[in-house]
Amino acid sequence: MDKFKSAVILAGGKSTRMEFDKQFLKINKRRLMDNIINKLKQEFEEIIIVTNKPEYYLGLSHKVVSDEIKQKGPLSGIHIGLKESSSKYIYFIACDMPIINIDYIKYMKNEINNKDVSACVTKLGDWIEPFNAFYNKDLINDIENHLLEDRRSVFSLLKKLNTFYVEEKDARKFSPNWDMFLNLNTKEDLSNYLHLIGNEFNG
Repeated sequence: MDKFKSAVILAGGKSTRMEFDKQFLKINKRRLMDNIINKLKQEFEEIIIVTNKPEYYLGLSHKVVSDEIKQKGPLSGIHIGLKESSSKYIYFIACDMPIINIDYIKYMKNEINNKDVSACVTKLGDWIEPFNAFYNKDLINDIENHLLEDRRSVFSLLKKLNTFYVEEKDARKFSPNWDMFLNLNTKEDLSNYLHLIGNEFNG
């Protein structure tokens, strides 16, 4: 099995605060999802999209799947992403995270290449960034057991496992302003991001 072949984009959230489905977001008339896919193709052979609207991706050459365990939040997406992937470590990103830092992805790969860990995630103080992260395919059963207990927190799962944490000071060498963890959760987030890249939000 390849070690770092696969990347998964989670696009199954409810997008409540944005007031429209974020997986359909366009910037400069181009889908943000397409931008993310094209960036990840620089580093990964296999791209998988986890979505609750697979019909939107008909004709796409990449694998498109839906949650097997329904209504359990991001862990459901991680679960099916791991099951459908064909590598040991799988990179996970959310569809509302517009900034893909390839150098940081390579750094994480290098950090865990000769280790056997459950996940590689980044710390921000006491907080853990669950995406822009790697998860081990061997976690499938751990996630299933966690969800069967109706525990949906990624953080509580990671605390039980052999998780490799990248410290904030090391991650900031690649992203001093932490933009590689930016989530476009609200229209204000989107407006700020578009202003950052020199565009206007007309939503």
